[in-house]
Amino acid sequence: MDLTDSAPPSSDSPIKQEDDYVTPITEEHDTTCWGCGLRLIISPYAPVFKCGWCGAITNHNARKYDNKYFWLRRLRDRCFVIVLLLFMLFIIGGGVWAIYPVTFSMGYFYGIFHMTITISLSIATLSTFVLAAFRSPGAPPRIPWGSYPNMGRGGLMDYTFCNVCSNPKSPNTHHCRSCGMCVLDMDHHCPFIGNCVGAGNHRSFILFLMSAVTSTFYVSIMSSYILCQIWPPLRHIPTVKLTWSTIFAFLTESALPFLISVESLPIRGFVLIYLFFASVSVEIGLAVLLWQQLSFIYEGKTYLSHLNSNGNDEAEEKDCQNIVRFFGCSNPATRYLLSFWNSKKSHKK
Repeated sequence: MDLTDSAPPSSDSPIKQEDDYVTPITEEHDTTCWGCGLRLIISPYAPVFKCGWCGAITNHNARKYDNKYFWLRRLRDRCFVIVLLLFMLFIIGGGVWAIYPVTFSMGYFYGIFHMTITISLSIATLSTFVLAAFRSPGAPPRIPWGSYPNMGRGGLMDYTFCNVCSNPKSPNTHHCRSCGMCVLDMDHHCPFIGNCVGAGNHRSFILFLMSAVTSTFYVSIMSSYILCQIWPPLRHIPTVKLTWSTIFAFLTESALPFLISVESLPIRGFVLIYLFFASVSVEIGLAVLLWQQLSFIYEGKTYLSHLNSNGNDEAEEKDCQNIVRFFGCSNPATRYLLSFWNSKKSHKK
């Protein structure tokens, strides 16, 4: 049969022809993984993708932070550190000047005992503050990247790329614009210590909070006690039958002796009043922050990981062992107490 004589199929033929559309691969589909250097073919509508070999995540929409005001943020943090140091030195110096002449007048042993407590708390608070403020918050470890021969399969699993530091960033690492670096296990940036709280200084920060809360509690107790000792006596007010008029008269008559006694109060008394209110207010704020930090450590999280978890606590295990690991306590007595505590909790369940 001669194929040249065959007529082309008509449009009325029941056989339908299907059109094949071939889309060429353009440059927008071809990209390179920053982790292993392999060329990947992806959709142009996928700005965020994950490499199938090394596991690195690439985000083309990640914005690069502007470091234009970096020096201003560092200056702000250093000013906070200087102000807080001066405040602590004023509390220590003012307390020694206002309290200990009275305590030594009560007894030599009494004064030596409280002076020893003051020196111990002052050294502990200042040393932990300096460690938390000037120690590195913890830079992430350097790992090889960017080359396929040096990168094994899954070597950068869920890592992202920091556009500011130009280094890989693990899931538990965050970049701080105020410190200008990536911080491992970052909890938060504290302007009062002028530093980030991370894997390198988190323990020093918690110890600073503990010593500061203890010190302010001690200052509030001692200042109130000494203030009661040196306060001028009030005028005696006769006892009368309590009615609304007598109560009002009592308040009116007691306010005048109180104001008169305040006028005759020495300068040491006003310093003690300031120390009491300042220590109580600081103590309340630091105690709330310490409780929050210990709660996150108990849950095995940081403040940033708590925000990123969105209330999903399935992956974290709440246990006192997290606190022991955080402080590095590994003696047998501690392990025995924790095992007893955990067995007690499981028995209750």
